[in-house]
Amino acid sequence: MKEGIILSNGVVILTEAASLHIKEMMKHNEEEGALLRVSVKGGGCSGLSYGMGFEHTVNDDDLTFEQFGIRVLVDKESAPILQGTKIDFKESMMGGGFTIENPNAIASCGCGSSFRTATTTGTPEEC
Repeated sequence: MKEGIILSNGVVILTEAASLHIKEMMKHNEEEGALLRVSVKGGGCSGLSYGMGFEHTVNDDDLTFEQFGIRVLVDKESAPILQGTKIDFKESMMGGGFTIENPNAIASCGCGSSFRTATTTGTPEEC
């Protein structure tokens, strides 16, 4: 496994609650030792969508950092769009889920997973 470019402060901020839930998901899915990839891709009603998933390979264009024991990967193309983004996990009476607060987003749709920035509009789709 390659190391990628290691950042001391990271691109995204994982809260402790999000990290604990990610660790539980890793254990449940037998993905312990995996890395968490956070990415942005075109799509969604506002043009860009977030992606999160487990990986075991670091690509040459990946930035890597660690928070609360979670190794995180972000590709160089997604990094400027995600810079300063906070990922949290919140519980409510209706269940729990990840929340994403991106200071670069200037518009988002009602579902909260599609957005656009001042410099990147992506590829909007029909809702």
